[in-house]
Amino acid sequence: MEERLQKYLANCGVDSRRKCEQHILDGKVQVNGKVVTELGFKINPEKDEITFDGKKVEKPENKVYILLNKPIGYVTTIKEQFGRDKVTDLIHIKERVLPVGRLDMYTSGAIILTNDGDFIFKVTHPKNEITKTYTVTLKGKVDKEEIEKLKNGVTLDDGFKTSPAKVKKIMEDNENNKTRLEIIIHEGKNREVRRMCEVIGKKVLALHRSKIGNITLEGLAIGKWRYLTEKEVNEIFK
Repeated sequence: MEERLQKYLANCGVDSRRKCEQHILDGKVQVNGKVVTELGFKINPEKDEITFDGKKVEKPENKVYILLNKPIGYVTTIKEQFGRDKVTDLIHIKERVLPVGRLDMYTSGAIILTNDGDFIFKVTHPKNEITKTYTVTLKGKVDKEEIEKLKNGVTLDDGFKTSPAKVKKIMEDNENNKTRLEIIIHEGKNREVRRMCEVIGKKVLALHRSKIGNITLEGLAIGKWRYLTEKEVNEIFK
């Protein structure tokens, strides 16, 4: 059965589908010994030999889905050119897994890693509206008008207008001049929550992602991981 080359690469755990498209455009992918740079190119996995960076690409025997409680100081990139600690350094399994989406180096919390390209696409594509729940600690007070702005969507520094978000105040510390909000979004633009808070003029002191969809970090310490349950995986695909 034929399938698009970029989808096959993603399902084999090479990279996210979007990045696999870029790998094809960059001439890093060969089909039966010939470089293919056409994104719509279809292959037959049963007959064709696909290589990426000179290595044969094959679908993994077992699909794995891991939830990690990411510590601050770890990056979610796979190829790290600056020698920083990667989230994959915390997981010691035989399968090669990729982070689903991203968290910046200074954000802690829930991140999923998997070798299932369809799952990565399901979680990260905005049209599927998989929610991400964040707890953000801000310097200063946050008034009702500022919360309403975040709820209704704000225009980021690059001109992108965020979709409506669910926002509620969960703590106000007048003595230490801090406010804590819970913010639920589904888009996952680069550093979106931090940039949303910048728009209302607030400095982020701490940022933590507590949930992806209905998948929570309950009972999972910082730096630890567990496999997702079959029910959790199925709920994402629904």
